[in-house]
Amino acid sequence: MQNRRVVVTGVGLVTALATGTEENWKALCEGRSGVTAITRFDTTLFTAKIAAEVKNFEPLNWFDKKDLKKMDAFIHYAVAAADYAMKQAGLTISPESAERAGVFIGSGIGGFTVIEREHQAFLEGGPRKISPFFIPSSIINLAAGQVSIRFGARGPNSAPCTACSSGAHAVGDAFRVIARGDADVMICGGSEAAVTPMGVGGFAAMRALSTRNEEPARASRPFDKDRDGFVVGEGAGVLVLEELELAKKRGATIVAELVGYGMSGDAFHITLPPDDGHGAHRVMLNAINDAGIKPEEVGYINAHGTSTPPNDRIETAAIKRLFGDHARKLAVSSTKSMIGHLLGAAGAVEAGITSLVVERGVIPPTINYETPDPDCDLDYVPNKMRKANVRYALSNSFGFGGTNASLLFKRYEG
Repeated sequence: MQNRRVVVTGVGLVTALATGTEENWKALCEGRSGVTAITRFDTTLFTAKIAAEVKNFEPLNWFDKKDLKKMDAFIHYAVAAADYAMKQAGLTISPESAERAGVFIGSGIGGFTVIEREHQAFLEGGPRKISPFFIPSSIINLAAGQVSIRFGARGPNSAPCTACSSGAHAVGDAFRVIARGDADVMICGGSEAAVTPMGVGGFAAMRALSTRNEEPARASRPFDKDRDGFVVGEGAGVLVLEELELAKKRGATIVAELVGYGMSGDAFHITLPPDDGHGAHRVMLNAINDAGIKPEEVGYINAHGTSTPPNDRIETAAIKRLFGDHARKLAVSSTKSMIGHLLGAAGAVEAGITSLVVERGVIPPTINYETPDPDCDLDYVPNKMRKANVRYALSNSFGFGGTNASLLFKRYEG
């Protein structure tokens, strides 16, 4: 039983489309793609040569020059997204409230850029060439650590590492912390910066990535019959969650209410979901049951929708199994079609987008949906955004190892 209501008062987004929430929202609604040829390294020997890189990001807007090499890019993105979220929330953490404000920010991989850089330094010059900042600039919990230091949040602090569900688990776990009374404010989300030789090379070796290299903007195509894999993305999504009465007392603008959180495990395979989609089915059901609503009350699902052949087919089947006839009335879209798959940050970015959907009554599309797949036969909001009065919306995240999370948002109605 949750005794306290939890609301979203701030959303911060950093993706390949833009740095900043409003810029991202505009680009998403316009159906723009952030996928381009990789510029970070030479891709000559790589089968996948495209990614959704964060562009025109200026870390000096948040850090002194001397501090930049003390943090991997995933920390830079997390701090920037948290700053946008805190500014939208209009929130300042005071010494008096600091112990009631916490930070949960997850990542699936952490500081790949720094790990690769420091390993090269070791190979070339031995252990004395390893930076003293190697560990604190690359380990996953330092995104949460740096955000807590910046904003003075002394409450619960954690960093879920659950592959592509990390960001969603961070938001859901933070929701639980506030609901049970262990904190009043949580800065939560996920961050990732894995567009690196080992990051792209590793996923390519698994044959998980799209190789539509000549048409980057058309490569991520969830639910389309001709999908051939996902596109690696990077960036961060951070939400500010608050206990409702506290948010109202300080006059905060409420974006949405977070009313349900589901978790499940597939117990099946290290990378593939089970063919019957029982994990995806149960995690959505758990979120809906947690909120105490009926499945037919859900109007929109921000799908995990990776653009891989197995995921999209199985997620579609799980939706149909859970929602029955109502599945045909649901709007389902995958914003990964525009921003790529942000791995550990995906669930947090998509949670932020979903909260904006219920606030603003606009659903971003699934772009590149051109050829229907008989196994993927729902309403995927193809290619153009749609105005819709959405009261309840789900955001799905599924990760390697069979770890699943689903978040249920409600339009705030007082």
